[in-house]
Amino acid sequence: MEAEKLLRITDKVAIPLTELRFRFSRSGGPGGQNVNRVETRVELLFDVLHSPSLNDLEKAQVLDRLRGHIDKEGVLHLIARASRSQLQNRAEAVGRFGELLARALRPRRARRPTRPGPAAHERRLRAKRGRSERKRERERPTVRED
Repeated sequence: MEAEKLLRITDKVAIPLTELRFRFSRSGGPGGQNVNRVETRVELLFDVLHSPSLNDLEKAQVLDRLRGHIDKEGVLHLIARASRSQLQNRAEAVGRFGELLARALRPRRARRPTRPGPAAHERRLRAKRGRSERKRERERPTVRED
């Protein structure tokens, strides 16, 4: 039995290529007769919700961070059509899929709350005083009667 080919995403996550589905269609753009006859456009489909390769936390991360690529059924869609070759487009789609998933699964750095420094505080107050002065100068001058 042949070993299943894996797409390594992170140190802990690898996706078997059998989990990836592909759809092919004709691509637009230049290509002469080839564009009307050969289905070179590749759509990669990956079922995030039902993938046995991802745990629940990883699925939640991917669903949240890649929601623009995922449909209502939890299937990720990626399209590649840059090349006139179906094989090259397929390789590009798999490569982009790996990069996209790796970026989605990368742990986020915790935000450290910061405070404005004394110089920034002073600049803000100086700007407020300047606006106040500018508005005061717009007022109609008062006429004093002696």
